[in-house]
Amino acid sequence: MLENANQKQENQIAAIRRFIAYKVDVIAFSPVVEEGWDNVLLEAKEAGIPIILVDRDINTEQEGLTTCLIGADFYKEGVMAAEYLIRKADSLGLSQINIVEITGTENSTPMRQRQAGFMDTIKDDPRMCVLESIDGDFLKSRGAECMRYFLDKYRDEINVVFSHNDEMTIGAIPEIEKAGFKPGTDMIIISIDGGQEAINVLQEGKINCVVECTPKLGKALMETAIKLKNGEAVEKLIHPVEQVFSDESDVSKIEPRGY
Repeated sequence: MLENANQKQENQIAAIRRFIAYKVDVIAFSPVVEEGWDNVLLEAKEAGIPIILVDRDINTEQEGLTTCLIGADFYKEGVMAAEYLIRKADSLGLSQINIVEITGTENSTPMRQRQAGFMDTIKDDPRMCVLESIDGDFLKSRGAECMRYFLDKYRDEINVVFSHNDEMTIGAIPEIEKAGFKPGTDMIIISIDGGQEAINVLQEGKINCVVECTPKLGKALMETAIKLKNGEAVEKLIHPVEQVFSDESDVSKIEPRGY
């Protein structure tokens, strides 16, 4: 059984309850936000149905409501983005770095953890200054809106744009160009995801760094679901191996992404 909840928590909860009623063997879902899952997941637990979280984590008041999480290490992604920025600042000899941040959906796991990883890594570097962070909701259109706002408010002060996903980054880049700046040159552009479109823009020199967040979790999910159906133990946390693509190396050699 498969249902599309259209990015709405109430739809996800309703779908989970339908799955429980159908007495499925395993339930897997990607929670749109972190809060508000205790009741429905308790119902699944009481029904003896293991829960696999895919791509995103949740906050619960009770232990043991989920069986495992399969997904990226979002905190590490934020760390890798910040580490690149520190290296870039060192290579350019910059003494002051003003950063604007376009975050993902407010209170989502990737938004919280990517921001935390990034901020924790730059906090002891006196060159780094985050001018402002705005929720771009992981949408291309919102990335454009956020960038217009930043340019209107800060304009020449902006040295770095840190965007939590490629869609928002790609939405922001034309706005930077319309304002008369060269993305990747006048402003350091850092993105997360690693889809083909962003890699193409990286190869054009308009993005400086893309931190990979692979969506290719299907194989691990199916292997884990089969193990759970068979009563086997599984790891509580399963992370894919991810990498950084940047102007520090020959980006022309990046293999096609497949997504």
